[in-house]
Amino acid sequence: MAVLDDVKRVAQPLDNSILINKNLKITIQDHDALSERIEQVVKIAVFGVDPDRNLARWLIRTLAIDSGAVPASINNLYFARSRDDIRNDFSVPAINLRAISFYSARAVFRAAIRADAKALIFEIARSEMGYTNQPPSEYASCILGAAIAEAYRGPVFLQGDHFQISAKRYSQNPESEIDAMRNLIRDSILAGFYNIDIDTSTLVDLSQPTIPEQQSANYTLCAQFAAYAREFEPEGITISLGGEIGEVGGKNSTEPELRAYMEGFNQQLASIKPGIVGLSKISIQSGTSHGGVVLPDGTIATVNVDFETLQKLGRVAKEYGMGGAVQHGASTLPEEAFSHFVKANTLEVHLATNFQNILYDRIPEGLREGIYSYLRQHHSDERKPDQTDEQFYYKTRKRALGPFKKEVWELPHDVRRQVEDAWEKQFSLLFERLNISGTRQEVEQHILPTPVYPDITYYLGEFDSEDDVGDLAD
Repeated sequence: MAVLDDVKRVAQPLDNSILINKNLKITIQDHDALSERIEQVVKIAVFGVDPDRNLARWLIRTLAIDSGAVPASINNLYFARSRDDIRNDFSVPAINLRAISFYSARAVFRAAIRADAKALIFEIARSEMGYTNQPPSEYASCILGAAIAEAYRGPVFLQGDHFQISAKRYSQNPESEIDAMRNLIRDSILAGFYNIDIDTSTLVDLSQPTIPEQQSANYTLCAQFAAYAREFEPEGITISLGGEIGEVGGKNSTEPELRAYMEGFNQQLASIKPGIVGLSKISIQSGTSHGGVVLPDGTIATVNVDFETLQKLGRVAKEYGMGGAVQHGASTLPEEAFSHFVKANTLEVHLATNFQNILYDRIPEGLREGIYSYLRQHHSDERKPDQTDEQFYYKTRKRALGPFKKEVWELPHDVRRQVEDAWEKQFSLLFERLNISGTRQEVEQHILPTPVYPDITYYLGEFDSEDDVGDLAD
């Protein structure tokens, strides 16, 4: 009875748009009213005090499923791509939302509905969860709450991006770092993340004499995490898993590296559990860097992406049954570059920093100066001797999104609308350039979402944990 009373208290802002019976069975009575009021429950999920906060997260996920917005795996779509059963002329945007995720996701859904597009992913990296203070269950609540608010129907692809091993911590205490990754994978799956990019590329050892030896720790540990993730798959769902052979910002990946990684990975996975499903995609390095390269005046340097490498390694990936190659660190590229990803048959393109830039360009000057003052006080150790103020602020301001989370959520309504409008315009442009308009047909043909109702006991027992993310990639 106490849990029922708590749930009803959390659901009060929804008024009579829903009905909750004594067994916690929820019935939506007015979808339009629910869409209008869900924002208030999302705010509880983000800023509330437990048990209300976690019960709000449980409630939003339940309501999203009943509204037709169902967390899903993109695995079958990518495997169809590997067999050439669907067209090869679109690249799936994987969108990292670092700030006011509920409102930014609403802008994504509006643009997607207008474009009749469903081949798109909402993701957040291990590092971003840390410095933006968005654990998996909270991020899922913001995205699914936005789907309810915009009356989006269909699969919602939530992805753990760069679930990355810290090479430093791994060298100091391997088991502790492995346990941290396992806990993150488990919690993310329980929160509805059915797409996970496992990044153990930080363990590539270029001092080794042969490429297979260089990639050995990478593919061995990735296979172990992949097998672990499969243990938590809900019935009827095959999680989409990705691997990585070259950390973004390093040297460009090569075909021998990809083949050595995949041969080793497949052998390791088969030795752990014969017949287990492997990877659906592979991330490579093709010339970009996370956040772009910032010049002394604060502008972003032009980057030459090796689209030939992307296309070539994408073809090799298909030989191993994967949908293709993945491009990281792309959001700060010139607009015209995105059409080239499609021409290179890039499977998936990861986008993050430019959405953050749009926010920072529009927030009030007083808030921006408060953030920069915080950076000077708390992150001056990250400043390189030759950096200008503009370079320092640009490279570190992501770290203020957690400490200033509430202030950003409470932006004046007119300012937030300006940000949302700019985001929506940017999303629409990217969807056009990546050619995902009309992908509803492909998604509906190959993805039949399996509703997995959340276990309330998980949400009642969940605790957000601190994670040192200073050396992890986005």
